[in-house]
Amino acid sequence: MDQGTMTGKAPALETQQFNTVCEILRRNHNDPARLIPILQQVQKEYRYLPEEVLTFIATPLRLRPAQVYVVATFYSHFSLQPHGKYTIRLCDGTACHVRRSTGILNALYERLGVDEERKTTSDQLFTVETVSCLGACGLAPVMLVNEKVYGQVTPERALEIIEEIIAKETQA
Repeated sequence: MDQGTMTGKAPALETQQFNTVCEILRRNHNDPARLIPILQQVQKEYRYLPEEVLTFIATPLRLRPAQVYVVATFYSHFSLQPHGKYTIRLCDGTACHVRRSTGILNALYERLGVDEERKTTSDQLFTVETVSCLGACGLAPVMLVNEKVYGQVTPERALEIIEEIIAKETQA
């Protein structure tokens, strides 16, 4: 066991890639009981959970890499694949489905060049996901872009939202 692990501190690494992860671990006191918040913070930073980061996290938390991986794959909030800067979650619960959320999904897939298998655009700008429920059935069909809720969305409105984001990104 190296000295960093015995003292509960993350071992020093030569690479810049893990500096942010080390800081997240430090802020969480290398506490294995805080694994979920640690993974949430890492995912916020990277927009997904890279496999090498999951392996790295295990050591200072005194967990086996498989334990970290099980948690990361159990919760649907976590992703092992890169996500775009904008994550679009389209509700496909009963109320939204009945109000034709499938048409919205198809319009998004076509415009962004993604599908059920490849959910993130090649430029890493958008990720499109469906969810069982967003808890806003009165606004059905509902679409969430990062944390912003859009209600009573039509395929046309969904595409307008995408175009507004693209315009904002090209100006930045």
